[in-house]
Amino acid sequence: MSHTRLDQLSDGIFAIVMTILVFEIKTPLVWEPINNMGLWLEIEGLLPVFLSYVLSFFLLFTYWRAHHFFISIYAKNVDTMLTNINALFFMLISLVPFSAGVLGEFNHNELSIIIFSVHTILIGLTLYWMRRYVLFSPHIQNPEITKREIRGSTIRTLAPVVFALIAIPLSFFSIKLALTILTLMVIFNLSSYSTRLFDKIAQKLHRLMFGEDTKGHFAD
Repeated sequence: MSHTRLDQLSDGIFAIVMTILVFEIKTPLVWEPINNMGLWLEIEGLLPVFLSYVLSFFLLFTYWRAHHFFISIYAKNVDTMLTNINALFFMLISLVPFSAGVLGEFNHNELSIIIFSVHTILIGLTLYWMRRYVLFSPHIQNPEITKREIRGSTIRTLAPVVFALIAIPLSFFSIKLALTILTLMVIFNLSSYSTRLFDKIAQKLHRLMFGEDTKGHFAD
């Protein structure tokens, strides 16, 4: 299979899924005349669904961007194993409207947080599997990639998994905090500064633990 066909399938699936997400935001059904305040209250009731849409849309965007890097830039050829991993990845991506819908409609239930978080974890682990196969499989040719790039892609791939793992137990103490963690998960991967910040923190921790200047080591 050529890169072109896999790229086209990826773009098509992400475009469809990201569009389907908005269908969960439905215009309020009002069967009698309503004033501005009443209409505002109806729209305010849609806020959890809207926030779930925004969260899921940008999460999908980060997955699409990562998939583009791993398949279109890092991988110079495609084999059967890589296409099979992609099939699993696309299947999980196509289920995002379901988990996002549950999160939006039942945002006061811990189970909705668990479903969305477990789904995020499965997607992240599948993406990490894809990344490792592309970078380290003898069957896939890839360009020269620096240690810094590998570390950065590892952080961005596994960050949603870590955030989602934290959100699951946290939901039993505070659903608002769990939703905040899921929001920070997306913000972390959207920010171009997040991996550099992670590197700086890692450098400081390494100096505190070993008393060494690790600037050159982390800048590889």
